[in-house]
Amino acid sequence: MNYILFDGTFRNNLLPFTFTRPVADLRIGILTIREKWEQRLNATTSTKTEEYLSEKWPLKLESSNIFINASVLPDDILLEEISVLRHGEKLVFEDILIAYKFEGNSEPSIEDLQLKESSRKPFIVAHTWDIFSKNAEAIQIDFDLLTKERTSQKIDSSNYTKNSENIFIEEGASVENCSLNASDGPIYIGKDATVMEGSLIKGPFALGESATIKMGAKIYGATTIGPSCKAGGEISNSVLFQNSNKGHDGFLGNSVLGEWCNIGADSNNSNLKNNYAPVRLWDYETERFADTGLQFCGLIMGDHSKCGINTMFNTGTVVGVSANIFGSGFPRNFIPSYSWGGSAGTTTYKLTKVFETARLVMQRRGVELTTADEKIMEHIFDYSAKWRRD
Repeated sequence: MNYILFDGTFRNNLLPFTFTRPVADLRIGILTIREKWEQRLNATTSTKTEEYLSEKWPLKLESSNIFINASVLPDDILLEEISVLRHGEKLVFEDILIAYKFEGNSEPSIEDLQLKESSRKPFIVAHTWDIFSKNAEAIQIDFDLLTKERTSQKIDSSNYTKNSENIFIEEGASVENCSLNASDGPIYIGKDATVMEGSLIKGPFALGESATIKMGAKIYGATTIGPSCKAGGEISNSVLFQNSNKGHDGFLGNSVLGEWCNIGADSNNSNLKNNYAPVRLWDYETERFADTGLQFCGLIMGDHSKCGINTMFNTGTVVGVSANIFGSGFPRNFIPSYSWGGSAGTTTYKLTKVFETARLVMQRRGVELTTADEKIMEHIFDYSAKWRRD
């Protein structure tokens, strides 16, 4: 069977992260959504996404195809319901299309497919803030999946642990002279990851492969530090996708950072309004601020964006792709992609400079900025021009 993950109707709600990737490659819990599906299906997947992303993530059709909504996370019941779909059928919960199946290279109209109702509401990532607000549940699901019938590397005796049966350390990871409290949720330490001495970690928590927690870090659940990230200071209920750094003192809470982001030393974000009112967040679809219904909501930062030392972010700030923020005072709580500046105003961050910096940053991790990457960034640059103020 050929499996294809499609972006679905929630894609625009998940900007700025879906500017630079399909919905399937968002990270929540320990794994990306694609990794979750591939683990459970025991199969590779391709992608149905925006045309400008399709060179990097091509669609592959075969004689028999099952399309799965990438905003939906897998579970055993859902897998069973998808496995019994017949040619020309679609699986739906209320108005949410979950999956559909067809044969041949010509994709049918969704309206023409025969309807099958799912037995229960699935786990859905429909908004950017779902990534941190639903992260505790996602970590537990991934932890159970990845550690089933496996044995953790021995926990070094120099550590203080609580509920050690809920702690799993992969091969090659180093954790010494730390506090690991898994009483409120599991703690997962990925392969070849490092937790430096003096770190205080409270689960649910996930540390990706080859990632690093700096000395004396204070991390509250539910937090995910993705592969090859570096994290330090105080972090609460936040997700860093991959290859991003928040390596110094300062607070990051109820936030999501994409890939190749960097938070300067002593930078902080607010995650609670002074009047305790629900947080409103920039909505790319309506081009206005929308109520999240959350009392706690911090920083949403797209790929390749960075901030200088001592940067202050207001509650519910959205930063686009490849923005560079610096200076005193609070910048706007919506910073468009390719903005350069801060509270005193911004100009456009030139593409030539963006590419120059991205190459240097990625080379440090042994990753190449490809022609496909540049085309994607050029598309976003043009698309986001309407929001920039020059």
